[in-house]
Amino acid sequence: MSAAGFPLAKIGKQKENTDRLFGENLSPDDLLREISTSLFASLPRADQRKKGVEYVRGLLEVPGRKSIRNIASLIGGRAADQSLHHFISESTWEWAPVREALARYLVPRLPVEAWVVQDTVIRKAGQHSVGVDRRFVPAEGRVLNAQQTIGVWAASGCRSSPVDWGLHLSPTWIDARSPGDRATIPDSIEAETLSDQAVRLCVGMVSEWGMPVRPVVLDASSLNLAMLFDRLGRKGIPLLARVDQSVPLLVSDPALTGHRGLAGMPAGDVMRAASGTRQPAQWREFGRGGGVRSGLIGSVTVRLPQGRTGRPRAGGGQRLAMVGLAETGHQNAPQLWLTNLTSRHPMSLLTLFTLLERVRGDYGEVAKNVGIEDYVGRSFDGWHRHMTLASAAHAIAVLACPGQVWNGRSDRAAPGT
Repeated sequence: MSAAGFPLAKIGKQKENTDRLFGENLSPDDLLREISTSLFASLPRADQRKKGVEYVRGLLEVPGRKSIRNIASLIGGRAADQSLHHFISESTWEWAPVREALARYLVPRLPVEAWVVQDTVIRKAGQHSVGVDRRFVPAEGRVLNAQQTIGVWAASGCRSSPVDWGLHLSPTWIDARSPGDRATIPDSIEAETLSDQAVRLCVGMVSEWGMPVRPVVLDASSLNLAMLFDRLGRKGIPLLARVDQSVPLLVSDPALTGHRGLAGMPAGDVMRAASGTRQPAQWREFGRGGGVRSGLIGSVTVRLPQGRTGRPRAGGGQRLAMVGLAETGHQNAPQLWLTNLTSRHPMSLLTLFTLLERVRGDYGEVAKNVGIEDYVGRSFDGWHRHMTLASAAHAIAVLACPGQVWNGRSDRAAPGT
């Protein structure tokens, strides 16, 4: 892929794959029109629907940073710049119905095997964009100036595409809002943890949008594990959570009688004690290699420990399976997963485990290149509208070229303000 992003003409060269996988016979332009018809049906005015199509096309075709100004240069210059800025940052159209329509469009077309929750840090150069704070990022090992988001992705082994987003707002942002603040954070928005946002988004998709129940797959390293199992479990939503080796667990597996009842046994030690359950496994590698990995997989029945007071905490009474997946050559550093899908054989969960990697790959290879990180401004609704339309552009890119990896460089500018 060149710095020009995803020109629709270039996407058209890969349409044979779309026909084979989805039984469709749409040109990329037809795909843009079809998705736009579904997505923008809730917009009350024809000019808004037209701008929505133009903005999505700009996200796919404009080279470099997908700023409002750069998109406007594609469709009409300075006048278009002002009009698009109003459409994104100051208009009144609701972005939630557009996201719901996108989810409905994607469910049968990927098809969706799981809802993957991804916690993403978006670096920014200044303090002016909505939600930006100085925050410690464990993956970087340092404090960064950044936004922090929660994205929910419709995912399959073939491809993945985002459908809903949450922007983490610190108490500083919530408490500092005022009627004259350009951030215009609605009064209904309250401070939430990342775990609260993840649950609200996943439950809302099922309860409010009527999306099919699928397992939620996530990395729980920065999330409240017990709360996730408790609140999603109450809604009948299965969860597969990747955890680190230090997570304390209670062993309840009869095969490990010598370890049962030990308080707060680290997950890594539990898996080593259950090494006798391991068996050979193979799974597909996502990304440029596209090969097959091999290793060992094993499982053990566990529970989350009680709270410090001795009373059961949320999620603490559930029977869970911990699954360890160790790649050949890395037997001492297995992936560890907790799930309430205890009746499923560990082998049947392999594809679901790999969907985290699928989403991370698609975020870097597709989402970034359709401008998912490029909104600059203080408007809370503006950020959400941009993320909604960038998600639509991402969907077009992956549906028009399923199973393909966008190669080449991105030639992106420095992080925005």
